[in-house]
Amino acid sequence: MTAGHQTLSGGCLCGSVRFTAVAAKAEMDVCHCSMCRRWSGGVLMTVPCTDVVVADEAQLGIYPSSEWGERVFCRNCGTSLFWRQRSGEGHVAVAFPSLDDPQGLAFAEEIFIDEKPGLYAFAGERRRKTGEQVVAEFFAAQEGRS
Repeated sequence: MTAGHQTLSGGCLCGSVRFTAVAAKAEMDVCHCSMCRRWSGGVLMTVPCTDVVVADEAQLGIYPSSEWGERVFCRNCGTSLFWRQRSGEGHVAVAFPSLDDPQGLAFAEEIFIDEKPGLYAFAGERRRKTGEQVVAEFFAAQEGRS
């Protein structure tokens, strides 16, 4: 599989949720914020996507975790599936472990690096951003769309 404007497929552990999405970039990113760590049971590994289509949206649970973001999961088995903007427009981060074939992605970015616990670290060089940098970029992008 090559990513970056390629259609990806995936689903939850129990099979109740199946989806397709278009990879916005051929990359996998990691979030170290405390909410993502609690929600995913570790770091949240995601692929930035557009055009996410879920076969049966009635199987989705949605938790509004902040004023701008929500977390989407399977109502049956609890699998973490997506982080997306609550406005319904913009960034959707598809959970990397939910993809059927996650080959061809580069580990490109770590965000909320200032919230990362000191007991682990990923090897290699990549973009690393603090929470403050991520929030500033988010609000700058929002202003640009207004």
